[in-house]
Amino acid sequence: MDMTEKPIRPATRPLDTLNDAKGKTVLVELKTGSQFMGKLIAFDIHINTVLEDTKEMKDGKTKRNLGTIFIRGDTIILISPSQ
Repeated sequence: MDMTEKPIRPATRPLDTLNDAKGKTVLVELKTGSQFMGKLIAFDIHINTVLEDTKEMKDGKTKRNLGTIFIRGDTIILISPSQ
């Protein structure tokens, strides 16, 4: 491991995984089936989420570019951090 890599630590709480994903690209899927891919900027305990440089995705392709968006936490069914 070089000095620029973060050591891998197991997530002990679900929010640890989201904290580790801050500043990275995530895929967010909503209850409606809509999918958004963007850089995770912020979230709160209700999983209200702010994404930057966001794209709305459909069938793996960009449907439209949205920029910075706020997503209400109770509409989210999953958040998938990039590897």
